[in-house]
Amino acid sequence: MSGVAATVGATGARHDRPRLLYVTAMFPFGVGEPFFIPEVEELTRRGWDVRIVPRSPAGPVMHHDAQELADLSLCQPIVSWRILAAAVAELLRNPIAALRALGLLLHSNSLRVLRKNLAVYPKGLWLGRVARSWRADHIHAHWISTTATMAMVASIVSRIPWSCTAHRGDIADNNLLPVKASRAAFVRFISMSGRKMAESLGVRLPAPRAPVIHLGVRPPASLPAGERPDGPMVVFCLANLRPVKGLKYLIEAMAILKGRLVPCLLAIGGVGHLETELRAMVSRLSLEDRVQFLGFTSHDKVLGLYEAKKIDLVVLPSVDLGNDLHEGIPVSLMEAMAHGIPVVSTTTGGIPELLHDGAGILVPPQDATALANAIAQLVSNVNLRRTIGEAGRRRIIEDFSVEHVVSELLAQIEGSSC
Repeated sequence: MSGVAATVGATGARHDRPRLLYVTAMFPFGVGEPFFIPEVEELTRRGWDVRIVPRSPAGPVMHHDAQELADLSLCQPIVSWRILAAAVAELLRNPIAALRALGLLLHSNSLRVLRKNLAVYPKGLWLGRVARSWRADHIHAHWISTTATMAMVASIVSRIPWSCTAHRGDIADNNLLPVKASRAAFVRFISMSGRKMAESLGVRLPAPRAPVIHLGVRPPASLPAGERPDGPMVVFCLANLRPVKGLKYLIEAMAILKGRLVPCLLAIGGVGHLETELRAMVSRLSLEDRVQFLGFTSHDKVLGLYEAKKIDLVVLPSVDLGNDLHEGIPVSLMEAMAHGIPVVSTTTGGIPELLHDGAGILVPPQDATALANAIAQLVSNVNLRRTIGEAGRRRIIEDFSVEHVVSELLAQIEGSSC
């Protein structure tokens, strides 16, 4: 099936553009998942008619560059009278398929997972009804957790093929992984480490049905000319304030750098439950003059900081919490690299897949001294900053550009929908 040719939907009626239902957790609403913006924009640019289906739409659109994508969204809460009415109608229309889907959910490996899956089951039936009436060609869910549960249920009752993208924490959640993998047209992993994690949890798929297709970013065609503004180097960390991000080690590194009189400031963009603890740490170490908390920082604002050359280097001090709780391949690093900004991160999760061969500086996790040494190197050496920045930008253009990523994704979708 050509990505831009007229296609035949599930009802047999023709439509001019191929149609994709794109299931998310909340996007484009709320603060999370801004990394979907380039992918959806590129899919629509390629001629696909996309409808975004957030599992739990809540709050306003927080990222300004996602405003237009809100118009492509089908917004319904997890449970409402409309959802329940559609679910009952679908159950009466095709009781065998609806009950078969419900039976799969009963294989959940814990009561916690079962409750989560049963909570989205009615919306999955609603989604199947939407997919059939809209004549979708494919259903793709991001996250192999409850969003994939919805997509699987919808596919069973609508007979429209489905697939999903598996990230990291959703794989560790182990929500019917083997069942979903066996029924999906394909499971896209955003990193090799993610695929290995899924295999350790019982996923057995031939390579063509378990491709590693990274998330993609859109590198600027050219970088802004001119010198950076005068003043201390600005280190930026864009991260949710959660344990896996390892921010306390970065704050400790800033204390080390202050003791060495290294001229740099740290700006932390993000929100999370550790904010009070991290602010107290900054106060205890007398770093108020060196560390600033920016709070929620929208996707478009981050890109604006990069384009205005207000950020000199980006650091993500991620840690491995055990039980498969670690990073995938962080888009926060990819977007900085796309702008030629040197990055420092740790040897956890999928990060080495991004920063190998000099595309960034890798240090051991939970090592404030190693972080401080890497930052000091970059602050003091303009040639090193330039070399690493150029290598990082090349890596993104060659392997992580959204054009390249969407081409691979569409090859999978089109192959499974023929």
